[in-house]
Amino acid sequence: MIETLAGPRGAEVEDLSAAALLAAIKERKAAEDRAAADQLDLAARWADLHPPESIHAAASFAVPGCEHEEPIAGEGAPLVAEFCVAELGAVLGISTTAAKRLIGHALELRHRLPRLWAQVQSGRVPAWRARSVAEATIHATPALTREAAGWVDSQVAAVAGRIGPAQLDRLVAETIKRFELALPDPAGDPEDGYLAVDPRHATIDTQDVHYAGTMRLEAELDLADALDLDRALAHGAATLAALGSAETLDARRAKALGDLARTQTALDLYKQGSTEARAHDGLPVAREVVLHAHFDASTVGEQTVFGATGRMEEGQRLLLLDQVRGWCADTRTKVTIKPVIDLTADLTTPGYDIPDRVREHVVLRDRTCVFPWCSQPARGCDIDHVIPHDPDADDKDRPQPGPTTTSNLAALCRRHHRLKTHSAWRYTATGPGTFEWTSPHGHRFRRDPSGTTALGDPPPVPLPRRP
Repeated sequence: MIETLAGPRGAEVEDLSAAALLAAIKERKAAEDRAAADQLDLAARWADLHPPESIHAAASFAVPGCEHEEPIAGEGAPLVAEFCVAELGAVLGISTTAAKRLIGHALELRHRLPRLWAQVQSGRVPAWRARSVAEATIHATPALTREAAGWVDSQVAAVAGRIGPAQLDRLVAETIKRFELALPDPAGDPEDGYLAVDPRHATIDTQDVHYAGTMRLEAELDLADALDLDRALAHGAATLAALGSAETLDARRAKALGDLARTQTALDLYKQGSTEARAHDGLPVAREVVLHAHFDASTVGEQTVFGATGRMEEGQRLLLLDQVRGWCADTRTKVTIKPVIDLTADLTTPGYDIPDRVREHVVLRDRTCVFPWCSQPARGCDIDHVIPHDPDADDKDRPQPGPTTTSNLAALCRRHHRLKTHSAWRYTATGPGTFEWTSPHGHRFRRDPSGTTALGDPPPVPLPRRP
């Protein structure tokens, strides 16, 4: 049998032996590493062309639970204009946040980790290893000074980037203490005060919903609090087993945690003398948690029949009807069924303001922000007039160019709404839920309910050969 393999320049290699296959895949891996290093270099050069000025503020990362934002790279790295990030991400087929991270890593490596940067560009260290170090030095708490980052750079470069996550965490912690980056704790041991950064947190990733309808919770608790919670979960899991639950111990502990939350919120309302409806056990219904589930429905005789699978807006994930039935069986779960909305209809309202029924139509149709590759849920987005609304059209007796109608409305997250308003990005609506975008440099994209598709690019620009 003759086997063929397309080579890097379209050539074909026949009759590959085992040794030849290994050599070929090693070559491809080296080409992949070279391309990743080049991508970092080009991302840094793109940033060089776009310093922040006037309305183009510096790009930054929002910090969950905080009012401040973090720069995309550490102290000593140049700032980058906010709006240039989106075009790079669109061309690469990644989100604006992912493009921001790519640029940040490139600048962190080039300006604050120069030894590691040189090793990446020479091919000694894979780009992914260097990027993991850059991620750690950018977001260290407290922030690393340029000198502290340089010390991390010297340590990592000495082992050619071969450092695991746990070793990297210890290295950053040692750096914080070595450079006295945190203020000493006046109530504690001065020797330990330099690491007096409170690590406690409880974080639920509400943007990442598993297809099974679960979310990830990560927490760092006080020792006594953690032991108390462990005992409470063990007791709750044992109680569920005694009541006949056949679920695994892990599943029962997870359910017990949810029961703790529901019972606490119900007790809070009970103590406040709430007049809300009570469940069968006499406690009020727990505070409402809104989930938006969508199922196809058909009428059989006089009965409405729902499909076995549907879609949950939160996380854009598959949802099983049996899961919804399970939630509804909980006595403290409030279930609201809304009427079906025909998403093919074109709803119109006079004036600029968008009523709830029109907003709901756009949210359900678009599902997410309609900017290329953006996945922000539409329910938290602004509703934008694709063709801007003219507030003076009626007074001056001229046609309204941007009517408030669903065919002229789109969901845009706040970042991409600002970008559309204040930059050279432009888009048009070409059908219900379908939009075509053009970037400042002429790259075109179509966004429809199935996702984003890159369309025709501008005329090719000759690329310089690498020396």
